[in-house]
Amino acid sequence: MSVAIRQMTAADVGMGDSLRALAGWNQTPADWRRILSLEPGGCFVAEWDGLPVGTTTTTCYGTELAWIGMVLVHPDFRGRGIGRALMDHCVEYLKRRGLRSIMLDATPLGERLYSKLGFSVASRLARWERAAMGERPPAKYPGACEIKSEMWPEIVRMDASVFGVPRERLLDELRRDSLATLHPASKFAPRGFGMIRPGVAADYLGPVEVDDSEFAERLVCTLLEQTGRRVFWDIPEENRAAIELAEHFGFRRQRPLARMVCGHSPPAGIPDRQYAIADPACG
Repeated sequence: MSVAIRQMTAADVGMGDSLRALAGWNQTPADWRRILSLEPGGCFVAEWDGLPVGTTTTTCYGTELAWIGMVLVHPDFRGRGIGRALMDHCVEYLKRRGLRSIMLDATPLGERLYSKLGFSVASRLARWERAAMGERPPAKYPGACEIKSEMWPEIVRMDASVFGVPRERLLDELRRDSLATLHPASKFAPRGFGMIRPGVAADYLGPVEVDDSEFAERLVCTLLEQTGRRVFWDIPEENRAAIELAEHFGFRRQRPLARMVCGHSPPAGIPDRQYAIADPACG
């Protein structure tokens, strides 16, 4: 018996989500469908003797940057080289596409595997978690507003600067799936934006990008008011203001993540304005 890699289709979402559930990850079927729609030719399934047992996805941002995510192998089939075969297939696909930098977010266990495949640590993140709050807390600030359509081009330009490359299609999709997409109230042009959306185990805060810690506090507070559920928040370790804000709102550090790169150095972003990433599966 040996592993075979094929392209993922919409019919594989249920299988992929069952692997996600076994791993205890937070993504929903909507997350799978979003990633698949963004790069339908770059999402893959591993089969062992015809049985689907693994997945991986890619998300491309032009030719400057690609993200690998949703690397999952059924527990009963681990140790057979399936994860490595999926990764090799993804990297080869992205190199054929001419991608300069290939990135992913790795758990400590995954970091050791990906280091052997030529990835190195570019920066580090941590997942923070807040327990369910029950009823929504009362508003502390009058601090954020819904993003109007006329503001959206400015938000997209801002994100390209903070993240390092344009990713309008991803933001459009995330906006449709979010409980709220807000910007901090200001007399001037939007000073940032943030989203919060449903996950399986918890609602997910991110992306959040703000140019001032006071505005960030108002924005995050208003986003958290959208839910009484448990919340996950993935924060770049370079952003000390975001970490302090998480502690202020009662979050606890859950686990580390390594942001790894293969190929050229990743495009320069602005880490101290990135208060929350969009998703470990796509950056």
